[in-house]
Amino acid sequence: MIDDDPAAERQTRELDWNLLRSFVVMAESRSITDAARRLRLTQPSVSTALRRLEDRIGKRLIDRGPGRYELTRAGALLYREAVEIHGAVHRLSTLMRDVTDEITGHVRIALASHVLCPLFDRVLAEFHARHPQATLSISVLSSGSALASVAARTASFAICLVHQRDPKIEYLRLYREFFGLFCGPPHPLFGREGLRQTDLAGHSAVSFETDRLHDALRAVTLLRAESELSERIIGTSSHLEEVRRMVIAGLGIGPLPLHVVARDVADGLLWRLPPYVEPPAVDVHLAWNPSARLNRAETGLLSALRGAIASTPIAARTYTGATPGTTDGHARRRTGQQPG
Repeated sequence: MIDDDPAAERQTRELDWNLLRSFVVMAESRSITDAARRLRLTQPSVSTALRRLEDRIGKRLIDRGPGRYELTRAGALLYREAVEIHGAVHRLSTLMRDVTDEITGHVRIALASHVLCPLFDRVLAEFHARHPQATLSISVLSSGSALASVAARTASFAICLVHQRDPKIEYLRLYREFFGLFCGPPHPLFGREGLRQTDLAGHSAVSFETDRLHDALRAVTLLRAESELSERIIGTSSHLEEVRRMVIAGLGIGPLPLHVVARDVADGLLWRLPPYVEPPAVDVHLAWNPSARLNRAETGLLSALRGAIASTPIAARTYTGATPGTTDGHARRRTGQQPG
């Protein structure tokens, strides 16, 4: 099909894709100097590349000056398109390999750090048993970064928390988990029985970066507020392992998924704090980009995971972290969870 717009045709023919790749880095940087460092180029080279792209596009892309560096409206539009183009180019090598080798394919999974899901583990094991030549890589990212990689088509799919839904991405709830408040051995509340929620008032807290009213862990934010913990959060991280580390070290009281830390509670590394009833529920989703062209391995694993979700009732994908028969939420020498 021939483009009826000669200017658009000429721009398509003459546009340097390397300039677009460099522009993506510039758009994600804080300054030209920062972009030069990331690109491992000199600052004048990056400035020249930006001017060349602006001349080719015919619009100013970054409003820059003393103390000012931000995308223009045209720059923001170009950035969104360039990210998708970069993702498509990134996948070319895998797609070309599939042409000559229909058995081998690579799956790139973007995973939030707190994912502990027997259903997902079972699907992975069964998929590998059926397709041993397929390979995969798992990147542990913040939920926001995981979703961004799906939108950019650099990840096959993501398993993460979801706050604001992108209409270009499809979502399925993979499982539901419940959060509780915990402290570590150095904390003055550790090991104390009969605590009430009011006993937590004024104590310092540690938490996740998404523990905000306008973010994915809004329910956890409300839990902290109801417990009247100190508004000053001592430490934050996007990785569960680091939040857990800070709680165990006694930096403060922190929220953690009940089923993920059941073993730590049983081993005496963590102590469950009130409230023990009706803990906040958080849903973890499978997310994928329906416009992405997937190889056979990606398509197979994604289909297997979606099929397992569809055939498994949500009750069996809800992880409470408590062994049946325990009511206080501690289960100090017992571990267990709902079947996945």
